[in-house]
Amino acid sequence: MPKFPRHQIMSLTADQARHELGESYGPDLRLAELLIPELGDLELGYGTAAGDARLRTAIAERHGVRADDVVVTVGGMHGIFLLAYLLAERGEVVTTAPEFPMTRSAFETVGASVRVVPVSFDDGYRVRADAVRAQLTPETKLVSLATPQNPSGVAVPLPVLREIVEAMDEICPDAYLLVDETYRVATYGSDEAAATAVGLGPRVVSVASLSKCHGAAGLRIGWVISTDPALVERLVTAKFSTVVSVSPVCEALAVRVFDLENLAERSSCLEQNLLITQDWVNANSRFVEWVRPSAGALCVVRVKVDVGRFKEAAAQAGVRLADGDWFGDESRVFRLGFGYLPAPDLKAALHALTGALEQADLGI
Repeated sequence: MPKFPRHQIMSLTADQARHELGESYGPDLRLAELLIPELGDLELGYGTAAGDARLRTAIAERHGVRADDVVVTVGGMHGIFLLAYLLAERGEVVTTAPEFPMTRSAFETVGASVRVVPVSFDDGYRVRADAVRAQLTPETKLVSLATPQNPSGVAVPLPVLREIVEAMDEICPDAYLLVDETYRVATYGSDEAAATAVGLGPRVVSVASLSKCHGAAGLRIGWVISTDPALVERLVTAKFSTVVSVSPVCEALAVRVFDLENLAERSSCLEQNLLITQDWVNANSRFVEWVRPSAGALCVVRVKVDVGRFKEAAAQAGVRLADGDWFGDESRVFRLGFGYLPAPDLKAALHALTGALEQADLGI
């Protein structure tokens, strides 16, 4: 098996589909929104190994930590890979299934043995502390969870995370809890963002990025937050040893993203598209069912018609979906990204999806 196996989710980076429902983030920012004359004076040298001080401060302020607790990475996946390499190489990892496939790949790439906590559509993708506890052993080096999860968008409540930390203190006190909070602040309307998990203790590590909530995936800016100084030092060294630094141009633009932060506006758009999706599910309830997400631009839908015919009809209609089996989920489900398209385009894509469901139901 190759170190970095090719995965079908890479297809999302290919040509744009006519009806894009496979993506999992909101509308993209445009470079013109971030450019200011002062950026013309930016020197194109190396950045720092830890990351630009202004950017680390902006991230720290939003998490109630010190700037020294933040390491800027090349996207969130870079942070996850570094943590996997540093903490779990040839060790034991406890994580969920389904989950974002590249996270699972990172653990497999570093030779970790993976113990799985299954979560399911029928149980609303709830992560239970007792189920995680059941998979912990004294050999566990890393527990990896996402909240909200990808693909479901379902959050793990902070009290559940606290119970998991307590179980880890008892069974595997040297292990770390990695919490992927990529979608944490992608809320709906007036909903408040959940508190970050990083305050649960020095062995809880938060990973996130500008990609999903802020519409700036192209900047490739992520971060790891840890209140364990020894781990931060190891991360900075590992980052320097792999990429030296993040592009100072991207870091400067990332500071601008935070300066112009428009989460309220984006939350309003997400709420509008969530309600459109909810109405579509209700109108097509004889064909589909869903689990309503807690936050994020994504949800999971399960079909009640022939899966093969449905996927073929959807592809013919130009609708791109993210198949459930990409994430280790059942074949009847798919991740529906409702936040990427403007509302009128989302309605058109869902209308095309209805046609695919009707064709599959009739056996056409």
